[in-house]
Amino acid sequence: MPRPKPVDSSVGCLYVVATPIGNLEDITLRALRILKEVDLIACEDTRQTLKLLSHFDIRKRLVSYHEHNEITQAAELVIELEQGAKIALVSDAGTPAISDPGHRLVSLALRHSIRVVPIPGASAFVAALAASGMPIDQFSFVGFLPSRQSERRAALRFLVNEPRTLVLYEAPHRLLDSLEDILDILGNRPAVIAREVTKVYEEFLRDHVQPLLEAIRKKPPKGEITILVGPPEAQPQPVSAPATDAANSVPLSHRVEQIMHDDAVDRKTALKRAAPERGLTKREAYKQLLITRDD
Repeated sequence: MPRPKPVDSSVGCLYVVATPIGNLEDITLRALRILKEVDLIACEDTRQTLKLLSHFDIRKRLVSYHEHNEITQAAELVIELEQGAKIALVSDAGTPAISDPGHRLVSLALRHSIRVVPIPGASAFVAALAASGMPIDQFSFVGFLPSRQSERRAALRFLVNEPRTLVLYEAPHRLLDSLEDILDILGNRPAVIAREVTKVYEEFLRDHVQPLLEAIRKKPPKGEITILVGPPEAQPQPVSAPATDAANSVPLSHRVEQIMHDDAVDRKTALKRAAPERGLTKREAYKQLLITRDD
């Protein structure tokens, strides 16, 4: 991809505006100001955006921009931007270009030296992450899994060794199939299903994949779905072999000397190996050695 040219301040500006994912109160003051100031608004569904604008008494020219017309529409919008127009790009909900149309327009605008300004706000997967209770210091956003099972399972196999929390979007009618594939390929990991985040019927289901799958079979959910799948749980460490009579019959100090001699290791390592034979921690074994020396 060619490097974008320096931004030309004489042309228009493309604002990438995040809109609420359900609760209209989540729109920012800055987003409202920009929507009032721009010359036109490029939106995924004009009917959906019109509801938002009507609620805040905003009247603007709307242009339809979605996945089925973005190839041609992006070029048309860039022409208007080059002529000095200020355009706001919005999706039906959340942040444009995040699992929504928008990337093509942003990329094309930058190639034509047009300034692109993000107006941050709501994002479904960020809201779901924040309230999930899952490890989120690091995570991997996957977006929507493929709808075809063979492609979906291939995508999940690619994620088998991913150590971070996985964040996925899914349509309600595919949720059951996706959870079955997740269980089969990723295993029975901790998981959260976040439904209708910020809306009236917001719901978080927290458990492992298997019980969540059983719950979904009994009561299929409706609405917008975000799935969070935790990293594989640490396997329990094997229990140390019980102390043998031979080992226990020898004083700890003698046993340490024996391990040092037989395994050619230093005293610290030998003590670390001898301690579990007697069901002791390394600290407890060290104290016992000190007491023996004092006696």
